[in-house]
Amino acid sequence: MPTEDEGVRLSPDQQKKRKGRSIAIALTLAGLVILFYAVTIVKMGPAILNRPL
Repeated sequence: MPTEDEGVRLSPDQQKKRKGRSIAIALTLAGLVILFYAVTIVKMGPAILNRPL
């Protein structure tokens, strides 16, 4: 009976592909954050950067 510590063993090729997918997801999320930030700034106009805090 296997112990819980064993889990799923990935081959080196599977590990490489998983890392590639993880990087692609991270870059996509970062791109969306930048896109949403840029769209928000454009919609609010440049005056949003000059407002008093």
